[in-house]
Amino acid sequence: MSWLTTVSSSGRSVLDPVPRLVLAVDVEGSTLRTNLMKGELRRIMYALLDRALRATEIDRKHLEQPIDRGDGVLLLFRPDDEVPKTLLLGQLIPRLATLLVEHNASVAEPALRLRLRVVFHAGEIHDDGWGFYGEDLDVAFRLLDSPSVKKALKNEPTFPLVLVISDEMHSAIVRHGYVDVGPCAGSIRVCVAKRRRIGWVHFPVPLPVSRAKPSSRIPALVIAAPARTSEGATADELSLVTGTAAH
Repeated sequence: MSWLTTVSSSGRSVLDPVPRLVLAVDVEGSTLRTNLMKGELRRIMYALLDRALRATEIDRKHLEQPIDRGDGVLLLFRPDDEVPKTLLLGQLIPRLATLLVEHNASVAEPALRLRLRVVFHAGEIHDDGWGFYGEDLDVAFRLLDSPSVKKALKNEPTFPLVLVISDEMHSAIVRHGYVDVGPCAGSIRVCVAKRRRIGWVHFPVPLPVSRAKPSSRIPALVIAAPARTSEGATADELSLVTGTAAH
């Protein structure tokens, strides 16, 4: 057996795809920051995401281990009646928008203000032990990284984030009016595997601040930082540093 051979972390065959809801975020203008500033923005991003997840009553059991992307993160949600697509689109994203507005209003230094691009998709992906892969992830990241999405966020400075929803999810959820995902800025097109894929660009409206507070029923730190030595900051200390301590 090759030393490169591995197996799925779940013990399933790597040949069998698994369905997942795909939510990925990316920090606007990350490449324009210094490494130290990037580190601060990463810590803020993770702290705000954790608060938004807990406020939506999404627990660790609903998530795969978050996959860090340097200036963003990939969240994969396991299919569960407790976490329908409408919960992510109608509650999680608006709560994250609220927390971004709240954070940006609280910091004096412009470089510490955070704005995000977010993509929502769903599909069949594979886990080979090293991580997840598959065409549906390719589609999500191609939409997220589209120059048109970056331009849309740049042109709307009053919104804390831009959301691009894959055509499949838009047709299944948004078109039927299950949730209001905010003003639509039109559609974009990307090419994946020689196929044209469509995404719909929206600007979610933040929820009232009281509805964005974490739930006491969900343990702190849904997105836990890797264990540190005694010389490093713990995840709880991280929340305090960013001013987003768990409640």
